[in-house]
Amino acid sequence: MTVTEEARQALDRHRTVEITTIGRRSGQPRRIETWRYRAGGRYWLTGSPGTRDWYANLTAHPGFTLHVEGHDLPVRARVVTDPDERAWVFGEIVPGLDWAGNLESWIDGSPLVEIELP
Repeated sequence: MTVTEEARQALDRHRTVEITTIGRRSGQPRRIETWRYRAGGRYWLTGSPGTRDWYANLTAHPGFTLHVEGHDLPVRARVVTDPDERAWVFGEIVPGLDWAGNLESWIDGSPLVEIELP
């Protein structure tokens, strides 16, 4: 399946999205609301420094559903652990967030996944 132009435009318009992950222990679907970010023309999921269940779920089961404006998109998470890539992505995202605080704390302690569209 490919992402339609309409779905891509919806993803561009909305920072707030919902995702359904598969629970790492339960194996059950878990749906939450979160923010998606753009950097380098690609889409990312992250959050302020700290642990997240959705991140642990995606680490265990990278396939998930991205819900945006009536579109349910089957996508994959690419967990980003490389320090240079993390620094680059957070360097693009964090300065635009007036509430974000310290860039280094995000690089060191925030979850980061790229949303891989089909």
